[in-house]
Order: sequence, then C-alpha cells, then structure tokens
Amino acid sequence: MKYKIICIGSACKDVFFPTSEGKTIDTPGDLLAQKKIEFELGAKYKIETRYEALGGCAANVACGLSRLGITAACYSHIGDDYIADWIKEELNKNGVDTDLISHEKNCPSDMSAIIVDKNNADRVIFSNQKANGLLKIELKKIAETEWYFVGDLHGEWEQHLNMIFDTAREKGIKTAFNPRQANIHENVKKIIECIPKTDILFLNKDESIEIISNLPEKYSNKELDKEKFLAKTLYELGAKIVVITDGIRGAWAYDGEKQLFVPGEEVNAVDSTGAGDSFGSAYLAAHIKEKAIGECLEWGIANSSSVVQHYGAIGGLLREEEIISKK
Repeated sequence: MKYKIICIGSACKDVFFPTSEGKTIDTPGDLLAQKKIEFELGAKYKIETRYEALGGCAANVACGLSRLGITAACYSHIGDDYIADWIKEELNKNGVDTDLISHEKNCPSDMSAIIVDKNNADRVIFSNQKANGLLKIELKKIAETEWYFVGDLHGEWEQHLNMIFDTAREKGIKTAFNPRQANIHENVKKIIECIPKTDILFLNKDESIEIISNLPEKYSNKELDKEKFLAKTLYELGAKIVVITDGIRGAWAYDGEKQLFVPGEEVNAVDSTGAGDSFGSAYLAAHIKEKAIGECLEWGIANSSSVVQHYGAIGGLLREEEIISKK
C-alpha cells in the first residue's frame, strides 16, 4: 500500500478575527444551537490582531495523523491562485503527501473567515468552498491505501460517498467518517445510509442529535440529550465504533461492548477551531496503532486540548511522545 490513509475533503486557508464585542445569548430550548452570538447591524468592530492558518477537515486530519507517525495523503481540490501554492506548502511542511491534490483553473482556493469570541474561545465560521465543491473522485487515485478518512465534502458529495464506500468495500479499505452539519442538513438520509458502511463514525453531539431526530422512531428531548443513548442508537444503525464529542465536557465511544467516556481537560483555550479534527486525528492514529478504545479517547482529548490553546487547527498538534508524556 502506498498510503496508510487518504483524507478526503476540504483544504483551505483560515483567517481568524478574535473579538470580545459580540453578545452571547443562551438558547437552551434549541438542542441544536444552545448558544448564539449577535452583533449590531451596520456597526464596525476593531480587530487588534488576526491570525492565518491551514484549514479544512481533510487537511487538518491529515496533518494530525502525520504528526503522530501515520503516513497520510490529502485528497482535495483547490484553485490555481497563490493560496493554492500556500496550502500545498503548509501541507508539505506537516509531512502530508500532496500528490492527490488537484487544481481548478481560473478559480480561487477556498477560504474561511472565523469570528472567535475571546470571552469563551468559541467561534462562528464563514466559509467559501467553491473549489472543493468541484472535487472529482478518481477511483484509481484512491485505491492504494489501508484507510479512508472522509469529512467535509461539498458539490456532488452524495455521489462521492457512493464511490468512496463502494471502493472501500471492493478493496477492503477501512473507513472513518465524519459527516459535517452541512451534509446532514442537506441530505440526512444519505448520511444514515452510509453509517452501516463505516468502521469509525465521528460526530459531535449536535450532529448526533440531528441524525437521530430524523429516524422514523421519535425520541424525547431527555433521551436526545444523553450521550450514551446517542452513541448506542448510532451504533445500532451499523457503525462498528461510534465516537461523540461535546467540547470541554469530553468524548464518548461505543463499540457494542464497551461504552467509555473521557472528560475534557481544563486549559487556557483561545480558539475551539480544529478541536474536533485534532481529536479525530489522534483517536484514529491511536486506533490504527491498535490502542484500546479508552486510550484512543485519551489521545483525542490530549490533542484537542493542546490545539485549542492556539489559533487554528494545526499549531498545537502533538506528537506521540508528547501525548504519552501528558498521562
């Protein structure tokens, strides 16, 4: 096999604008959006410092895996501008193979503008995914690997999922799947259809609730607020392992036999961007290294706790010896 894993999805440039000017509003009645932030229309807000970093789910996870000694390639589609060159350079700096990245002529590369609330380190992301929306899956390019990581697909993403999961079945390739909220909103039935084909399903709590809320069975808000219930229900849809994260509260995993939980670490967080991707890359790296589920969760928490102390999803990524030293 040429690669241990191919990470399929987005690669972009993230630009961060930290501010304490927004007003945070608690909306506990909305299970899918329990906090919101508002700004005055027409107002101008001064940003003292901005930060730029590599972003995109596939790029973030590939960098996290590479940092932990897993040979990873990024399969993504970018533009033909200076940002495209920058994205590939950043991936190469992090040890990620970029041979599978394709370019769209006369098209800007993807970017995200991210408003970070300095009061709680949470963020709102405004993303432009035009280039990644034009991604095409070429089966011959993704055949030589042991694993796929699939996340943050755009454009003809339902067709992409068919091709990826069909190839995985035919070639005996294992698959880690991290469907994003946009995909779930757009076609939750397609996401549910893919869950039984998944070796490891990564979701945050809100994504889990939304998927389960669209099942034929009707569940109460009390049931939907319980992570163990969510994990068990998703497992019963066919995933071999279900992993659910919920920010600082921690992460849960269920494999049909063991239901495990590891709490988050109290750290001086500045930006939650990339927390899920860094958690997923470390959990997956530990799993590939044949660690037990509890240790996989510990790796994920250690990595995400480090990343949130930096702006962006790459700066705080840990190496294996650094994760081990934190125990």
